Amino acid sequence: MHWDIPPKPAEITENRLIDAILGGAFPIGSSLPAERELAAQLGVTRPTLREALQRLGRDGWIEVRHGRPTRVRDYWREGNLGVLGAIARRAENLPEDFVPNLLYVRLVMAPAYTRLAVESAPQQVQTALQAQGQLPDEPAALAEFDWQLHYQLTLASGNPIFTLILNGFSDLYLPMARLYFQTAQARASSRRFYADLLAAALAQDAQAAEEITRQVMADSLELWQQAKQDENARR
Repeated sequence: MHWDIPPKPAEITENRLIDAILGGAFPIGSSLPAERELAAQLGVTRPTLREALQRLGRDGWIEVRHGRPTRVRDYWREGNLGVLGAIARRAENLPEDFVPNLLYVRLVMAPAYTRLAVESAPQQVQTALQAQGQLPDEPAALAEFDWQLHYQLTLASGNPIFTLILNGFSDLYLPMARLYFQTAQARASSRRFYADLLAAALAQDAQAAEEITRQVMADSLELWQQAKQDENARR
């Protein structure tokens, strides 16, 4: 049986502080209020606050300095995958260049894990692509298929770090993919990619799979940037 476990007070406090940091209440380089004051503002006990601060310090959001105010770190430079996941879950606070930067990272990563997947487990790649020909021409359907495909490719690559990184922005992937696939050009580009990648997997041609993936990742970055430019022009 699956049990829905309510979040602990420390988890709620942690999320509220992350929201405050990303929302600008506690900008990078600033100091948090004293522990007693901050606990009162948040309506939590000091032990609960300390646990939340430990979590934030672990991921690189803050620097807890004994005897001195707690400092908000430059989490873009000092944070880890926990920061990436937290930011990805808060689409309303994303910097303008976050998604293009994320797409660029995918441009670097995806060809590598796709090549490894076709080298190591071509049949697993073929299975992941079996339904590509029957996909309805709808943004939501392509978004879900695209996420599942890349997830399966990271698994088939044999390198679990790829999967961990991909999972780090899982909450952002589907909403952004649904936006991306709003255009017929984006849907057509990805459909060609799926068909070409299936052919490469059937031929067990890892080099071709890598090149095909690199090209479509570059195209997706360009299409996203063009869509945002068009959106800004309409405003």
